[in-house]
Amino acid sequence: MAETAALTSFNPGSGCGCKIAPNALQEVLGASGYDPKESWSDLLVGHDANDDAAVMDLGDGTALIHTTDFFTPIVDDPYTFGQIAAANALSDVYAMGGKPSMALAVLCWPLDKLPAKMAGQVIAGARDSCRKAGIPLAGGHSIEVPQPIFGLSVTGRVAIPQMKKNGGAKPGDRLYLTKSLGVGIVATAMKKGIALPEDALWAEETMAQLNHVGADLAPIQGVHAMTDVTGFGLIGHLHEMMTASDCSATLDYASIPTYSKERLADLYAMGSMPTGTTKNYVTYYGQVSPVSGEQLFLLYDPQTSGGLLIAVDPNSEAEVEACLRAAGSQVHAIGTVAANADYRIIIE
Repeated sequence: MAETAALTSFNPGSGCGCKIAPNALQEVLGASGYDPKESWSDLLVGHDANDDAAVMDLGDGTALIHTTDFFTPIVDDPYTFGQIAAANALSDVYAMGGKPSMALAVLCWPLDKLPAKMAGQVIAGARDSCRKAGIPLAGGHSIEVPQPIFGLSVTGRVAIPQMKKNGGAKPGDRLYLTKSLGVGIVATAMKKGIALPEDALWAEETMAQLNHVGADLAPIQGVHAMTDVTGFGLIGHLHEMMTASDCSATLDYASIPTYSKERLADLYAMGSMPTGTTKNYVTYYGQVSPVSGEQLFLLYDPQTSGGLLIAVDPNSEAEVEACLRAAGSQVHAIGTVAANADYRIIIE
């Protein structure tokens, strides 16, 4: 058993790109026995609008946020895999405007193929991400399976008036994105062995960055809606936001932050397109204005631990931008929200 076995060699997908396709997921949920008329008095947020986490009213003006997120390896280094998986799971709480309280690990590991020490390095990476978030990695659950999978179950808190949801965007809002796109393409190139060291460094640093600014944005009333961008790509998660808000969005393509477009085009030309890109395109293309080839492979690119997508009242733009800068986040206004139109998303 070689300790240098490549983690990414154990699965056909990687990171959030291994998510079930959006249209297939809806079929799964439709067959799950879910009754939209069923209600729970204390459940403030369930899965009806594809929000990032579930939220339960605690009866004291605050709410419990709970999420779980796990995936197959996005990188070969086990410590970095753990860091990224933890940052990705924590992001679901931040995207609701909450502050994480504690986390539990979800570990699936092939001990006959990969050493236990390597699994320990994955957990070490996750523990360090949790420390950065100011919370304990307090335990978890593990099973032995044919391929490695790792993630966290995270619990957090939020003041109910400050909770942010996927829905709530209003016509006239500005759209902001806090991380650059391109992670899916670069991660695929890393798996194929054609990424340069600077490509890999950018992707790893981007994915490991915490979206803690979500909690800082929570008190700003002009933040009307918020979500994080992961496996469904910018288009998919913006589509979910606009559907939940009954609005449409116009994206200014030139303003959308990405890793070097020239480098991403080169990697794409060498076959580094995640399978998730096609899944996303097939699901959403009918509700999005036509796109060029470059726009397709960037806008539909599945992200892992991507940035926050935020709908902001124009009167709160300065406050939001100051908050983002203070937290060290990118500040990119990428589009606007409008009344519901023929397309949910228009690319300009």
